[in-house]
Amino acid sequence: MYRVCFVCTGNICRSPMAEAVFRAHVAEAGLGDAVEVDSAGTGGWHEGDGADPRTVAVLEAAGYEQAHRARQFRASWFDRLDLVIALDAGHLRDLRALAPTPHDAAKVRLLRSYDPAAAAAEADVPDPYYGSLDGFEECLELVETASTGLLDAVREAVKEHSA
Repeated sequence: MYRVCFVCTGNICRSPMAEAVFRAHVAEAGLGDAVEVDSAGTGGWHEGDGADPRTVAVLEAAGYEQAHRARQFRASWFDRLDLVIALDAGHLRDLRALAPTPHDAAKVRLLRSYDPAAAAAEADVPDPYYGSLDGFEECLELVETASTGLLDAVREAVKEHSA
């Protein structure tokens, strides 16, 4: 099993959105039995909470299913994960600092690094939490766009993983 975990700050907006979108892409690609997708937050403020209602509304309007409970990322998880996807540069920095080994730190990547159209200066998925529904819709667009390239990379990794 190839394991991917999306990480944002509180695990109620961006990372559960990315988890739901990517899980749908994985299933559609026929990789559901080979790839496990989940999410977490760098902080534990919302542990046990569901996704933000705006996240839920945007996902449902786009046809994505989600059943989410927030949780905090733990350094011990690196052992079982193959890829840790940070939603912005701050998460990337925090996760790499949390990684117990250089090998684990190398598992951490920015989501938008899988979007060939994203410039380095635009590598973050902006946090929509303090804004309007428009920010959540923009977040979904960015996640969907990057998920195509991420799926290609994961598909290749699964082939190598099972070879």
